[in-house]
Amino acid sequence: MTLGGYKSSKLSDRDIDFLVETASPQVADKAKLKQILIEDEDFRGTFVSDDAVFNRVVNDEEILLKISPTLFFEILLRRAANELKQASFTVETAGTGMKVPVFDTQEAAGLLSKGEVISYLAEMLASFIKVRSYALSFRAKKGVWRKIQFNDLDLQTMMSFSEEVDENLKFGFYKRIADICLFVLGMFPEYVEREYRYPFSGEVRPNIGLMARISPEDYEKEGRKFYRLAAEHESAKSLDLTEVFWMLHGSFHVATKPLKFISERYLHHKKKSIFPS
Repeated sequence: MTLGGYKSSKLSDRDIDFLVETASPQVADKAKLKQILIEDEDFRGTFVSDDAVFNRVVNDEEILLKISPTLFFEILLRRAANELKQASFTVETAGTGMKVPVFDTQEAAGLLSKGEVISYLAEMLASFIKVRSYALSFRAKKGVWRKIQFNDLDLQTMMSFSEEVDENLKFGFYKRIADICLFVLGMFPEYVEREYRYPFSGEVRPNIGLMARISPEDYEKEGRKFYRLAAEHESAKSLDLTEVFWMLHGSFHVATKPLKFISERYLHHKKKSIFPS
């Protein structure tokens, strides 16, 4: 989480080398090809979507030592977009555990057809590979200051604290809270269900102390809410993220679909090692 704002990242030289060596190993003028990849976003997209690139990424157990996490997830997102275009339906799990087909693949593919959404989601997923801890001081009352410690996966603490921080920090909280909701509901839906209700009876688990259980519906409601708050913040405009946030606010449930697709189809047992926290 960037508490003061958000800054997009570009592909590294190592990422560019990886794309060229994997998708076009026989090309003579590699320097020229690399320059085109840097300057032409559409051309770069064709390389990121290349079958050889995808196959190498999913079959190499040490791929995250060779390319950036952002490129790794962009490759998976672009493959998911292509496969969703050709699929008839996605599958959702009802509260009873029953699998239900939902005919929304074209909506999910349509959302991923927007390059800015894929770029944002790739960077968002990459941000969860390592969880960071923070300590912030706030004034509880006149003359009394308190310090709170939290990490950037601590949803409930961040939600309760987001209205107390200074205006220049609010954007970072709004964005991260929304991202947590999308990430957890998309990549770890089984965790959400397991933590909220007992698997066999379907009964809701009791709260832990003062901490209420968060239902899948609450994750979606809060995710939509905080993407709206992020979209309305002045920082979103200066970072050119307003439109992306409004799209994720309006299509939050649809945005979980490609993440679930990636989680189930491409990552399998790797998921917990990629996101150890």
